[in-house]
Amino acid sequence: MTTMYLTHNRIELALHTLRQADGPTLLLLHGLGEASPAAVPEYASGWPGRVVALDFTGHGASTLPSGGGYTAELVMADADIAIQHLGDVTIVGRGLGAYIALLVAGARTECVHGAVLADGPGLSGGPSVPTSQPVVQLAPVPSTPDPYAIVELGRDLRPPDYAATFARMCVQTSELDEPLIVSAAFHPEWLAAVAAEPGVGHATTIADALARFT
Repeated sequence: MTTMYLTHNRIELALHTLRQADGPTLLLLHGLGEASPAAVPEYASGWPGRVVALDFTGHGASTLPSGGGYTAELVMADADIAIQHLGDVTIVGRGLGAYIALLVAGARTECVHGAVLADGPGLSGGPSVPTSQPVVQLAPVPSTPDPYAIVELGRDLRPPDYAATFARMCVQTSELDEPLIVSAAFHPEWLAAVAAEPGVGHATTIADALARFT
């Protein structure tokens, strides 16, 4: 595994190359509180090209900021910066990474050639309608994962209609018949709305989903 760092404002994002090979690039996005795997996961062993993984802000080897302020859109920008560097990618997102994969696939369809949405930590997120949230002040920690990330991204607002809009943008502008494939067994409200959209595919495993893109 080799690691390089990309700059997102004051954050240095760790981008790990798990396998260097000719062919299409597979980008792995981890779950909430996790970090990138140290080697190519078994589900991606059949991928024909390069496999890379991104550590989100406050996770893994990326910068630990002070004071929190995490939103899904901020983490989406992490993924967007990685895509700007990598060029065209196919994405596997687990948990929180699945939600981020959806957002960036809808916003950057010209660069994202397929996204798999899979189970993992942070898949549920927060409420589906606006609520009052308590202000939380946490003790500083010397290493990742950032407790503020766990708290704030774990309760991040995820309206089903908002998620479905990104799915629709992806399906309508992608060159693929099924640019989004849901392989998660658990369907929180936002993911159920995505899964119900015409043109969104379904697969039992991540490996089966990736096989459709290869």
